[in-house]
Amino acid sequence: MPSSLKGSAKDGFPTLGLSDTLLAAITGLGYEEPTPVQRETIPILLEGRDLLAQAATGTGKTAAFALPMIQRIGKPRHGGTAGGLVLVPTRELAMQVSEAIHKYAEGTGLSVIPLYGGAAMDRQIRALERGAQIVVATPGRALDHIRRKTLRLDGIRMLVLDEADEMLDMGFAEDIEQIIQATPPARQTALFSATLPARILKIAESHLRDPERVTIAREKHASGAVPRVRQLAYIVRRDQKPAALDRLLDMDQPRTGIVFCRTRLAVDTLVETLNAHGYRTEALHGGMQQRQRDAVMNRVRSGKTDLLIATDVAARGLDIEHVSHVVNYDLPADPESYVHRIGRTGRAGREGTAITLADPREHRLLRTIERFTRLTIEVQPVPTVKDLRARRLELLAAALRERIAADDFDDVRAVVTALADEFDVMDVAAAAVKMAQRADGDTAEETDIVAPHQPQAERGRDGRGGRDRATGRDAEGGMARIFVAAGKKAGIRPADLVGAIAGESGVPSNVIGAIRITDNFSVVEVPDPLADEIISAVAGATIRGKKVKVRRDRDA
Repeated sequence: MPSSLKGSAKDGFPTLGLSDTLLAAITGLGYEEPTPVQRETIPILLEGRDLLAQAATGTGKTAAFALPMIQRIGKPRHGGTAGGLVLVPTRELAMQVSEAIHKYAEGTGLSVIPLYGGAAMDRQIRALERGAQIVVATPGRALDHIRRKTLRLDGIRMLVLDEADEMLDMGFAEDIEQIIQATPPARQTALFSATLPARILKIAESHLRDPERVTIAREKHASGAVPRVRQLAYIVRRDQKPAALDRLLDMDQPRTGIVFCRTRLAVDTLVETLNAHGYRTEALHGGMQQRQRDAVMNRVRSGKTDLLIATDVAARGLDIEHVSHVVNYDLPADPESYVHRIGRTGRAGREGTAITLADPREHRLLRTIERFTRLTIEVQPVPTVKDLRARRLELLAAALRERIAADDFDDVRAVVTALADEFDVMDVAAAAVKMAQRADGDTAEETDIVAPHQPQAERGRDGRGGRDRATGRDAEGGMARIFVAAGKKAGIRPADLVGAIAGESGVPSNVIGAIRITDNFSVVEVPDPLADEIISAVAGATIRGKKVKVRRDRDA
């Protein structure tokens, strides 16, 4: 047992009032000492008090509310309804929180079920019929089950709103209100949020009873906080990103790297592409079972994998030593997430590299991140074919120096001596280098990646590119229209569309443009480079309890 988990450990988990069963579970998981948010909030929640906590992502919030919830619910009641409900903004977070609670609850007999859009409704209904003491759900899917009467909340003893500000940003305010109204007034309520704007405080005032308020200060990232991380950015179109990443990996030859993508679909697609290009690549996202995640991490830590391709949610809490490169394949929506990502490299005094592939329209966000971190992000052109050839020759020269120093070529010395009798020895050496260069990878068919350019005359008056009326696509960097086959008659509201798109695809709600809802259908503007990903992600989801067809708008 780690020393900080022993009963005598000052400020350790045993001092917080947790049961022996829970202490054994977290000891087995390798938890050594509580984080500040856990130390502050667990005793409050164990006392049954309501809680309003301001804490950023990655501070240990899940254990902070899950451990007290498990202990307060106690032994499972046969045939009873759920005793704990956790509302989260996205399906990936629902899966992650559910997995964590399942681990913490080992030995208690309590069961936990995640409910989120995009998964088969009948399978979730069967799971609920078998019984669950704790439910982790996205607001939209929770409301679907409440309306179907497959999720009963009359037995809820503890309700947690996790990342409440994010849920409101995604348009779930009305859904959350309806869900809260369906729970018993005597329940215990905990609200966790990274920020506390007026609308969060209004929810707290309306639904929390004399709450304890806890604020966990953000980690300060002052100038020089990550001085050993070189930050580079390359401005490329969405369709150029795979080729640009391939070029940059060839140039830098990372020892171990983490590549962050916005969605699980992007993760899986990029893994297939990079594996086809000869990299040893693994995926990590919320759609994977825990045993799959564990197997992936074992391969990464043992050096059997070059690159880990992950979503932010799936990568939370990862501890990988000696990460040489972090790549933002998709730029995160906020500076805090950027800092959290790049902090995974340049540790323990080592140098690290953070690479960002930014869409042309994200150039302003790069400047925002610079102001937040007070550090410079070098914007550079993607290396040319000429640059790549020069780099490969550098690597080849380094390999030749090592071979010459090893002095282990007696078996081929006779061939060189014979050739030297016929040709100049410099020509012999140059021919050998040329052959080695071709064996290492011929660049004859490679082409340069042209930097994005869009003449001002081709833009519309609002600064966006012109629209291709045949495809429904805007010009590069603009917006595309998505057709949703449901409208006012189906009870569709703008919040439903924003929530479904942001919740299922993982794109930030603030990139979603104009929404038009008619009686029978709706049209939503989204960034064109993300349109196909969004359509794929939302296609299997339900909106207002119904599956709807989603495609590009043909009448754009």
